[in-house]
Amino acid sequence: MSAQLRRLRRRCEAIARRLPLRTPFDARDLCRRVAEQRGRPIHLVPITGTSEAHGLWLGTDTADVILYEDATALPHQEHIILHELSHLLCGHYRGADLPAGDLRVLVPTLDPKTIRRMLGRTTYVAAEEQEAELLASIIRQHAEGTRTRHPEPHAINDRLRAVFAWEQAADG
Repeated sequence: MSAQLRRLRRRCEAIARRLPLRTPFDARDLCRRVAEQRGRPIHLVPITGTSEAHGLWLGTDTADVILYEDATALPHQEHIILHELSHLLCGHYRGADLPAGDLRVLVPTLDPKTIRRMLGRTTYVAAEEQEAELLASIIRQHAEGTRTRHPEPHAINDRLRAVFAWEQAADG
């Protein structure tokens, strides 16, 4: 693993450790909790039929909007949401050249000129995509890890003893 990738992973791990993860994990709930921490709403907007991107994060002066593909499996939707949330958490900006009509369909409550101005600031570079993808995966790993860390070691030992005690009683 290169030094650059190790630094990137450490950065993503640090961000993930600060997140308010709950069990059972739900990406939408995580967005609500991150929004509460930041004091700024995150609106999740399902979209269908996007040609290239399955998701998009838009940051406005007052809120963040995460668009995600609705016509896909729930685990894929969650990964898209986590990927876009990761762009937000990493401080990236999204750029694209969407027609005004498409913008109105995607986010009917926002002025297309405002969205174009936000999208025109910059575009993601490969490193930002890599960082967002890595962070999304690490968030999922941490969330899954919270499930496996909950049983106390003595509880597991008690279960094992109960199994072996039952087997010994059955043999005797």
